[in-house]
Amino acid sequence: MRQELVSRQLEEQISGRFPVGQRLRVLDVGMGQGTQALRLARAGHAVTGLESDPRMVAAARAELAREPEGIRERVRLIQGEGMDTGVHFKPGAFDVVLCHGVLMYVREPDALLAGLARMLAPGGLLSLLVRNGDALALRSGCEGDWRTALAAFDGSSYTNRLGLTVRADRLADVTRTLEGIAAPLGAWYGVRVFTDAADDEAEPPCGGELDLLLAAEERAGRTDPYRSVAALLHLCGVRG
Repeated sequence: MRQELVSRQLEEQISGRFPVGQRLRVLDVGMGQGTQALRLARAGHAVTGLESDPRMVAAARAELAREPEGIRERVRLIQGEGMDTGVHFKPGAFDVVLCHGVLMYVREPDALLAGLARMLAPGGLLSLLVRNGDALALRSGCEGDWRTALAAFDGSSYTNRLGLTVRADRLADVTRTLEGIAAPLGAWYGVRVFTDAADDEAEPPCGGELDLLLAAEERAGRTDPYRSVAALLHLCGVRG
């Protein structure tokens, strides 16, 4: 659900900002198993994936090996930390930089974001996916966990589905940071408005029901006030 919604939103931003058919230079920082990287490579773009976890790099390589040669040659995978982009790449080397599901694990997000912005060419797109700090209380409240819900109103930490204590970001704070690194917010979406409380083991609906669910989530993710209470925020900054 998350990957599909983010992919649709990202495609909307790319098609609205770059000429049709342009082969973009994409950097995916914290690429995980490479879901978004492979989608963009299939669309014809040159993609570099940067990932610190060797298990995720191995999984991405395995996924890439199943692709046709024409797609494999458009993807470069590097094991490394997101803070070290300046070690691997020159400033302005990319048209699009993705950083999805990474900031919640970073103690100094402003420094990471500044480094990512430096990787962008003028007019380049920075795509961030963060936990929505303004909606932290919602899941706990819906589950009847009032103590956790009350603490979430004034806090920024939460326990994720892996049992790790990590950090959420608020829209206003990230907006100010993007202004400060010369990549001001151009658009933002909510991701997982209705499905955040779904059980991890629950099977998604099939066929027409899945289409309806995606349509409802996609509509809510771009509509106020629903997007403001989404579990995740997809924020898109543009390099000046």
